[in-house]
Amino acid sequence: MAAIVTNKFRIHNAEQFKESFSEASPNVYYMILGRPQAFATSTRGDSRTDNEGTDSAPITPVDDVTREFYDFDDSLAAKKITTSDTAYVIPRRNWTTGTTYDYYRPDYGSRVTGGTTTQSANSGATTLYDSTFYVMSSAYRVYKCLDNNSNAASTVEPTGTSTSILTTGDGYKWKYMYTLSASEQANFLSTDFMAVTTDSTVSAAAVDGAVNICKIKTAGSSGSNGTHTGVAIRGDGSSGVASVTVSGGAVTAVAVTTPGTGYTFAYIRNADIVSAGATSLTGAEIDVMVEPKGGHGFNAVTELGGFFVMLNTSFEGVESGSGSDVTAANDFRKVALIRDPFTGGSASSATTLRATKAIRFAASPTPGSFSADEEINQATTGAVGKVVEWDSTNRILYYIQTRFNDEGVDSNGNGTAFSGANVVTGQGGTAPTGTPDTGDSSTVNGTTFASGYSATELDADKGDILYVENRAPITRATDQTENVKLIIEF
Repeated sequence: MAAIVTNKFRIHNAEQFKESFSEASPNVYYMILGRPQAFATSTRGDSRTDNEGTDSAPITPVDDVTREFYDFDDSLAAKKITTSDTAYVIPRRNWTTGTTYDYYRPDYGSRVTGGTTTQSANSGATTLYDSTFYVMSSAYRVYKCLDNNSNAASTVEPTGTSTSILTTGDGYKWKYMYTLSASEQANFLSTDFMAVTTDSTVSAAAVDGAVNICKIKTAGSSGSNGTHTGVAIRGDGSSGVASVTVSGGAVTAVAVTTPGTGYTFAYIRNADIVSAGATSLTGAEIDVMVEPKGGHGFNAVTELGGFFVMLNTSFEGVESGSGSDVTAANDFRKVALIRDPFTGGSASSATTLRATKAIRFAASPTPGSFSADEEINQATTGAVGKVVEWDSTNRILYYIQTRFNDEGVDSNGNGTAFSGANVVTGQGGTAPTGTPDTGDSSTVNGTTFASGYSATELDADKGDILYVENRAPITRATDQTENVKLIIEF
């Protein structure tokens, strides 16, 4: 059975996802930074090894049940994504002189009339959205190409914001669609993608079912030369009129003089060209470019293929006002997107979440100086962890526990929690020690302790991991901002 899922379904899914950020009962999404430890071949509690690649060539994430559990284990911090951090986007195409652009055609991929070959663009694309039929100018204005002057190179950059069709000196015809705002340029413009929005003025001026462009499929022969006016555009619309130029007995140009309205299919008949004065013309075939629903510019997101959504999140240093939620003392190698996480058993709502665990040491005996990425062990419990950050001022040790030896699994192969007043010892060169202050139940730098311990603010295994990216390490700093632009294609 021959079937397809249409692009409209893709756009519908993109709309549903974007709307989920702002609905009356919205989903809540966070961007996660994680993986302070290097990618390597690590040993499990049963002495078998897992090869996770290297820092220069990290393993490609696997979408299976167990991996979602693991992604919580080495998370560092999460930041909430709001609706203003989202936008519909499309592939970025900068106008470049000397480039031959495809023109808008409603039937790319369909069979060419009279045969079984597929209608394709000059670029070879067989779908509209794969074709190069729109550009962004140096002024951040987006234009749709309606005619490429018989596959000629574009040498004149389109300008202006008129709602009428723009004709440039190189013979191209363009339709102005919208301009990226300063905010969109700053937040939703990347090397490969750009924001797409509908300009209300352009949309209001669009004419549903108008016809503005016709292309010659077969020029015909034996017609009377001249420009023959008043040729009716047939179909299910009304009032469309064109003029047809015949030279050397063949059709050489077709110009729409009245676009008409209401066309969903349209054609110009050879007989009507003959009636207009091209006596004896035979075999002429004209393709009429039916416009999208509402007309060009009515809905730029749909017309230009806005089935991509960009999420733009910035981690600015340690995120002023977040307390200790976002560390700048360690690097990260993983970016993840989570939906509807929990904090302390309830739905998360804070702007930032600390994803590490923490211990506050007693002032006496004076704790040693722990180092980032150092293994830590606890007496009696046998708990094992890996240092993320040591706050010597407040005597707070932030750490993670993974499923591997030397990172979270004890000598018996169990994931054991740190607890009690048992001494914690670092396995680095100075072998630092610290005694958990079990009498401390205060809040320090945004971290709330209960008997000297603080759980992660990102509850393990709650919420859905929707996206994971493993990458080479990124070193953080307090005066540095990491901007994450995540593109989701539907």
